[in-house]
Amino acid sequence: MPAAVQSSAAESDVRRIRFSRNDVERMLDAGLLNDRRFELIEGELIDKMGQNPPHIYVLRVIQAWLASLFGERLQVQSALEAAHSDREFSLPEPDLCVLAESKPEYRQRLVRGDETLLVVEVADTSLRQDTTVKRDLYARAGVPEYWVVSIPNRELIVYRNLNSGRYREVLKLSEDAAVSMVSRPEISVQVALLLP
Repeated sequence: MPAAVQSSAAESDVRRIRFSRNDVERMLDAGLLNDRRFELIEGELIDKMGQNPPHIYVLRVIQAWLASLFGERLQVQSALEAAHSDREFSLPEPDLCVLAESKPEYRQRLVRGDETLLVVEVADTSLRQDTTVKRDLYARAGVPEYWVVSIPNRELIVYRNLNSGRYREVLKLSEDAAVSMVSRPEISVQVALLLP
């Protein structure tokens, strides 16, 4: 027990630099982040490189299923506009995002959370972040339904019933269960088919 306390105390002494979206834009303009895939979450640059084979496989399977239902309304690993209160320090990039509709104005601006039907994150090493920090970012942004595919636990975690910037319903579905989106209740898929 004391080791964990000491570790926490040591971690709190670590000085971190909090980046804003403007900081990141300047670094990109200067070529400092070339050839790097990352997302800005609460002022921290999160490295998105090095996806392992199970993550790649699950992403490809879910992408194919959602593309068959929504076609060009499916965005893959593209930035999503955070809520106004989070915009300065966050620019999340979900693995998959289903748009409510395809609008020409998206050529000029990012999609807002309230303009989506579903956001999906495939979680392998990122499970804790996806089910806490990113869940809250997406809820505040107005994403009506958020799925986390947990590879380690072989389950699907579904967040729904958005109210006042929080999800009021959380479902943990094992691979035996079937799931459908709130916006497409007539179409369901077995959770096992979404996992490697």
